[in-house]
Amino acid sequence: MFLTLLAVTFGVAFITAAIIARVFRDPVDHILARIIADDISSAWRKYITFAIYVTGVSGGVRVWDLEKYITAERVPQPRAIETAEKVVREVVELTTERWILEVYRTLIGTLQSVAWMLLIFFLFALIAYVVVRISEGRGARGQS
Repeated sequence: MFLTLLAVTFGVAFITAAIIARVFRDPVDHILARIIADDISSAWRKYITFAIYVTGVSGGVRVWDLEKYITAERVPQPRAIETAEKVVREVVELTTERWILEVYRTLIGTLQSVAWMLLIFFLFALIAYVVVRISEGRGARGQS
């Protein structure tokens, strides 16, 4: 059951990242074509697409959170606080509600991770655009 959950969360994160990469392909192309020379902008576009996939999957599939379904947690009993011997180990059960919650967390985690990555990309692209515009303005003034 755990392996199925891991596969489903990976699939949800991957498909979500693929949709985001497709939606932002044209804006990223236009920005990179304006800022960077044509030869190298296609390589940067491929890298940004790769980064969207990696960031989306790693942000959506939280392996450290999924460990609770295979690793027993220590649950202290009321009288076991004084003595460490009476501690029960329990594994969290995968119910339908937990499946829905994990898929939702995967979707939100993927969207959040990719949103941060794209925000950082667009901030640096804005700074680069301003630098390019200033250098073009100075070049045009120098020629006239």
